[in-house]
Amino acid sequence: MAVRAARLVLLAGATALASASQGDREPVYRDCVLRCEERNCSGGALKHFRSHQPIYMSLAGWTCRDDCKYDCMWVTVGLYLQEGHRVPQFHGKVSLNAWFWSTVFHTRDTELTEKMDYFCASAVILHSIYLCCVRTVGLQRPAVASAFRGLLLLLLTAHVSYLSLVHFDYGYNLVANVAIGLANVAWWLAWCLRNGRRLPHTRKCAAVVLLLQGLSLLELLDFPPLFWVLDAHAIWHVSTIPLHVLFFSFLEDDSLYLLRELEAKSKLD
Repeated sequence: MAVRAARLVLLAGATALASASQGDREPVYRDCVLRCEERNCSGGALKHFRSHQPIYMSLAGWTCRDDCKYDCMWVTVGLYLQEGHRVPQFHGKVSLNAWFWSTVFHTRDTELTEKMDYFCASAVILHSIYLCCVRTVGLQRPAVASAFRGLLLLLLTAHVSYLSLVHFDYGYNLVANVAIGLANVAWWLAWCLRNGRRLPHTRKCAAVVLLLQGLSLLELLDFPPLFWVLDAHAIWHVSTIPLHVLFFSFLEDDSLYLLRELEAKSKLD
């Protein structure tokens, strides 16, 4: 398990350090964007663009430069296809998402929405391992869970401070989240295996953990979007939806078990 975890962390780090946005660096693309901006993003052409821009795009903060980048992306994709080359990725960033800020970030990619997406995703991962601590240790030793919560808050504060004030390092962010995620996986699985015979509903938890681990590999893949709409990241989002239903079912069964256990102890007392 430790060897596999180390390999995944190294793979994640290598993926982040590797070229994630080949299309952005293509001379054809960059020249297209430059010419488009010169032609459409100043003077009367810019006024025309703004006057004909749909209201929903205006509210989302879509600029003339964004429009040029979008149009030139498809021009470059067309050239790649004509030459028989693999379609490059554009504006590529690996992100782990909390639902609300993920929605905001994917609606409008700005420096603020990107950071909020990343930071909230880190908070969700840390909260998940805290929940694991509470269930496996904290019910018997509340002080341990409280101390662990304090440690996690310090880690989140340090993580956010470094990315905000020192350097927004995508590779570091990815490796840090993957490392905590793998620790979370190992912890949950160890508890599920130890209690599997006594608590059959832990199989649901183990299934969720393993499926999420498998689906997370989609975040490391890079392939042209299916029908030019569904890329690996979008497929990952869709695939995780039913897992939340399964995990809620586990939480429901586990809560009922704990309630019955508490009632039994009350009767004995």
